[in-house]
Amino acid sequence: MSQPANNSSMLPCAFAALVSALVQPAPTPPAALLSYVPQRVYDTQQKGFGDFESMLADLARADVVFVGEQHDDANTHRLELAILEGLIRRRVPLVIAMEMFERDVQPVLDRYLAGSITEEQFLEGARPWPRYQTDYRPIVEFARAHHLPIVASDVPRHIATDVSRSGLGVVDALGAERPFAARELSCPTAGTYYERFLEAMGGHPSAGDPQAADLRLKNDRFYFAQCLKDETMGESIASAFEQHASTHATIVHVNGAFHSDYAEGTAAAARRRLPGRRIAIVSVVPVDDLDRERPDADGLTRADYLLYTVKNPGS
Repeated sequence: MSQPANNSSMLPCAFAALVSALVQPAPTPPAALLSYVPQRVYDTQQKGFGDFESMLADLARADVVFVGEQHDDANTHRLELAILEGLIRRRVPLVIAMEMFERDVQPVLDRYLAGSITEEQFLEGARPWPRYQTDYRPIVEFARAHHLPIVASDVPRHIATDVSRSGLGVVDALGAERPFAARELSCPTAGTYYERFLEAMGGHPSAGDPQAADLRLKNDRFYFAQCLKDETMGESIASAFEQHASTHATIVHVNGAFHSDYAEGTAAAARRRLPGRRIAIVSVVPVDDLDRERPDADGLTRADYLLYTVKNPGS
């Protein structure tokens, strides 16, 4: 399956988060929500193209839905909102969970959703991602309008940064901040997820490289930071599902596609904590030409649904 020319958002989110600082955006009006978004839906179970409404009808029966996004693509974010709107239209009880908010900002997020603080106060305390106003504000405001909870699912950035520098031993020494990270961690340095992560980071160092051992240690620590994010988000999803079990709510988790593609990463962490529950995975794939796109054998294992959309110019 062909990929977008710019794969920056396909890189592990932990790596991107650890090498750049968030910039506080100035409040602007929300993006338009109701305009048409070009898309095609490929059902990998049926091995054929379907339609958006059929996908929604199927997602409505899931316990957890992962929506794997391309961070830098505007159409991707509009389709995320369309999924939420479609599920609400089907009267599905929803809980939204987002990688874009970290566990320690849950109180300020809750206060904003409840209407007890202003948006300015919310933005000051929630550490929103860059492009929050265009990319994520519509989801937050949608949740606020429909009285939906949002779970801040991710581990605080500074903890992941410390793990990338010093290893997983950092987690055991967190003290009062220990609840902000997953209680149990499973971070095997073997398997396809680890290999995909290393490939995104530049691959294995060559055997003859005198710095190979140091590079391997550095890459492994970045991987452990990525794994900490996955495990924390997976635990957050499972906790939200259990908390809202009485309403039979579907948890919709928005994250970078790397975290849930191939049912690995965060998706695997959630599945391990929710045995027997149905987990559906949507991967949004921006492309140049909707009519020519067809998944190859690898694409068929990437997600339950490949949601193709037209890549925005410049993304």
